[in-house]
Amino acid sequence: MIAQPKASHFIDGAYVEDSAGAALEVIYPATGAVIARLHEATPAVIEAALASAARAQAAWAAMKPVERARILRRAADMIRDRNAALARLETLDTGKPIQETLVADWPSGADALEWFAGLAPTVTGETIPLGRDFVYTLREPLGVCVGIGAWNYPSQIACWKSAPALAFGNAMVFKPSEVTPLGALKLAEIYIEAGLPPGLFNVVQGRGAVGGALVTDPRVAKVSLTGSVPTGQKVYAAAAAGVRHVTMELGGKSPLIVFDDASLEDAVGAAMLGNFYSAGQVCSNGTRVFVQRGIKDRFLARLKARAEGITLGDPLEEATQMGPLVSAAQRDKVLGYIAQAKSEGARLVTGGGMAEGQGYFVQPTVFADVIDTMTLAQEEVFGPVMAVLDFETEEEVIARANATDFGLAAGVFTADLTRAHRVIGQMQAGTCWINAYNLTPVEAPFGGSKLSGVGRENGRAAVEHYTQVKSVYVGMGPVDAPY
Repeated sequence: MIAQPKASHFIDGAYVEDSAGAALEVIYPATGAVIARLHEATPAVIEAALASAARAQAAWAAMKPVERARILRRAADMIRDRNAALARLETLDTGKPIQETLVADWPSGADALEWFAGLAPTVTGETIPLGRDFVYTLREPLGVCVGIGAWNYPSQIACWKSAPALAFGNAMVFKPSEVTPLGALKLAEIYIEAGLPPGLFNVVQGRGAVGGALVTDPRVAKVSLTGSVPTGQKVYAAAAAGVRHVTMELGGKSPLIVFDDASLEDAVGAAMLGNFYSAGQVCSNGTRVFVQRGIKDRFLARLKARAEGITLGDPLEEATQMGPLVSAAQRDKVLGYIAQAKSEGARLVTGGGMAEGQGYFVQPTVFADVIDTMTLAQEEVFGPVMAVLDFETEEEVIARANATDFGLAAGVFTADLTRAHRVIGQMQAGTCWINAYNLTPVEAPFGGSKLSGVGRENGRAAVEHYTQVKSVYVGMGPVDAPY
C-alpha cells in the first residue's frame, strides 16, 4: 500500500525535492507499514517558498475579491468531485476510518473554501463623518502568512487556514505535521489546477526546526498554528519577537455537563462523539463528562453498552467506526494515561487496553468515579479515554468545569433551555454547545481562551485575523496650523 507523492514539497506551482533534507517516513497507523518517504525542507527550500510567496502576494492582493473568490470556488468543487480518492489518502495518512474521512475532513475543507469565497467580495471598510472632513478605512491583507498544521485533521486544517488567507489577498506557506504530510500537497495541486497563481500556497515539510525558520523570517506577517499548548507557547514567543499577527488553536480539557433532565440517548451519544470520534484525537473533545448523580447509573450503563458496540478494524472498510491512533508514540502515551488512571483509583467501566491486531489501536475506554485532582481530569490525553465525574448542583459543576488552565470548548445537555443558556454563559471557553457536541460549521468562529489559544478560525471573525485596517483622514478645507 503506497501513497508516495511526486516530491516532498510544493513551491511556486510545482513539486520540489531536495534529498539533502532529513528523511521523513509516513506510517499507515493501521498496520505500521511505511507508505511514503519524504524529506524535510532544507534552508534552500524554505527560502524558495518564502521568496515565491512574497513575490506573488502583491499581484494577488491587487485582484478584485470576486476574481479571487472564483478560484477558491473552483477548488472547492474539485475537492468535492475527488472526495473519494482524497478521503482514502486521508485515511492512509491518519488512520481515521473512511466513514469519517468521507464526510468530515475534505468536505469540511471544501465548505471553508466555498464560504470564504462568498465572503471575500463583501469585506469592505467604513466611512466616518467628521463634519467638514471625514475618515475612511480599508481592509488590507497582511502579506505572507505561515500556517502550521496538526496531525489529527491535516487536510481540513490546511483548508481552514488557507481559505481565509487567500480569500482576503494573502499568500500562505504551509507546514503540515511531519506525521501526516500528504494531504496538503494534494490541496496545493488542486489550487493550481483551479487557477491560483503560483507561489500563493506553498507546502514545505519538516519538524519543529522548519517551523521555527518560517515563523522568524522577516517576510512573514502572520502565523497560524494548530497544535499542543507547549508547541503553541514556543511558536507564539517566536512570532512575538517579530511583532507578528498570530492565531493559536491549541489543546483543551473541555467539560461536557449532563443534567439529570437531559435526553439520556442524546447525552450518551454526544459524550461518545466527544471522546471516541477520530479515536479521541480531537482538540475540542469533552473529555471531562460531568454527570448529575440522579442520572449517573443509567448514563454509565448505556454508555458501556454503546461503547462496547463500537466496531474497530481496518480503517478502509466503511463498516469500521474507530481506527487506530496516529502513531506508536501516541498509542503508548494514551496507554500510559490509562495505567495512571487505574493507579490513582478511577473505576474502569469498559476498555482499558490495546485492541487486537496490527496497528496502533486502543479500545474505547471509560473511567467513572474520577475526581478533579486525578491526572485524567487535568491533562489532555488525546485518545479514546473518557473521564466521567459526578456532581450535585449547578453552581458546583460550573466552578469545577472552569477550574482548568484550558478554555477551548464546553457543552451542556439539559431539557431546561433557560438553565442551558445560563450555564453556557458562565463557561470559560471559546467554543460551546447546547444539546450538541463537536459540530464545527465553517460559518461559526472556532477557537479558545486561556491556554487553549488566541484568535479565531472560520466565520466572519477570520476577517479580523487575516486583514488589517488602514485608516485614511481626508481634509476638505484649509489646514489650521497654530504656527
